[in-house]
Amino acid sequence: MTEDRQIIFMTLYEPVHTRFERFCQARAYGQTDWKDLMQDAVVVAFKRLDELKNPAAFLSFLCGIAIRLLSNRNRKKKEEYLTSYELILNNVPAAGNNAEALMNRDLLYAALGKLPEAQREAIILFELSGFSIREIAEMQSSGESAVKQRLLRGRQQLLAHLQALTTVNESL
Repeated sequence: MTEDRQIIFMTLYEPVHTRFERFCQARAYGQTDWKDLMQDAVVVAFKRLDELKNPAAFLSFLCGIAIRLLSNRNRKKKEEYLTSYELILNNVPAAGNNAEALMNRDLLYAALGKLPEAQREAIILFELSGFSIREIAEMQSSGESAVKQRLLRGRQQLLAHLQALTTVNESL
């Protein structure tokens, strides 16, 4: 039975792996190692696979678990955002990306880290993970209009943070 469970899990997981990885990278940035978050969420999802009611909602199931894991970690310790180059360098993928793309990603993630949690989460789920507004509303236990408002305000704040960060980097 365990082997069947593994096959079922991998059948569900493989198509959503890349999207889930992007979600974890963006959501965990500055708070914890995204690989640890991803691994922990996969372990929990495997253990709780029986609770999944709709296989089509597996990515949502994974993201919800990752969000709860981060919330639990943040409750235990005060949120800390990246402030040193050493921490940034530890989060850079090993190969396959050019320096400008890595810098742009780091600027984006740093700016996302400055947003309120609900806005940051909505933007990551919508823009980076490709969830619909309805799906995000379900995950955040709120209405669709609230999610749209979070996206609007989050984008405005994100733009302001990115402009401030790029102005600082250009002056260096």
